[in-house]
Amino acid sequence: MRIDAHQHFWHYQAADFPWIDASMAILKRDYLPRELASERATCDIQASIAVQARPDEAETRWLLDLSHQDSSIAGVVGWVDLAAPDLEARLDQWPSPRLCGFRHLIQDEPQPAAYMEAPSVRRGIRTLQRRALSYDVLVTAADLAAAYALSADCDDHVLILDHLGKPDIRHGGFAAWRREFQRFHDLEHVACKLSGLITEADWHHWQAETLWPYLDTALEVFGEHRLLFGSDWPVCRVAGSYLSVYRLIEDWSTQRGLDKAALFGGNAERFYRLDHPPRPLSSYEVKHES
Repeated sequence: MRIDAHQHFWHYQAADFPWIDASMAILKRDYLPRELASERATCDIQASIAVQARPDEAETRWLLDLSHQDSSIAGVVGWVDLAAPDLEARLDQWPSPRLCGFRHLIQDEPQPAAYMEAPSVRRGIRTLQRRALSYDVLVTAADLAAAYALSADCDDHVLILDHLGKPDIRHGGFAAWRREFQRFHDLEHVACKLSGLITEADWHHWQAETLWPYLDTALEVFGEHRLLFGSDWPVCRVAGSYLSVYRLIEDWSTQRGLDKAALFGGNAERFYRLDHPPRPLSSYEVKHES
């Protein structure tokens, strides 16, 4: 199955999406599965992972309901308060096999590094890991060092770094990003999504060849079997179409001779455990599962 490992759905209400500002007017409407289906079809992508876009348990429930209505939603990455004292009980409210992980908008915290260092947050991630639930790490390049420390400390199950750690492409931040990003090489329980690059670049003037060095660095650090294709639809629409995002990764992976079955689906199935029963993996299994 060819899978888009990172996209979003929503019923738009301005109060629920404060991160969508005036420059993102194209996002200020509903985005639902039927529209994504036509976008995916142009790229022969059969399924997707629906990822949370706001910190609300109601959204997790809604995304799971969508996944039960539409089989093309292969998995859901929801939201839960990791620091909640009743986290176990909160997780029990979602017995759905479509629930494969969680995410928090760490980048929007007043102090992202402090958030990641909080003992309650790390306990929460370990609770997810005991349940074989993944955790998507969403940070900007400025907080990659703290993300690395978090990832090194929480190594009992899969963590997935979103959008290559959001390098500051617009302002030429390649060297600083690469220095911190390279440290993830030895953390074999961490995978990386090839997503979100065009929205970190100049929205109106980005060119594919200027983004390839970031993709090459991701390949060098993670290897082809720890990389996942993600469109970041509909957020990508502020800078380009679904097809343009797909072609960026498709053309690059063709030139590099990569295992496309893995990049465009197999790795997502494995890291999100879409084809496995919901049991915890040991650290050894995470590192050596084929």
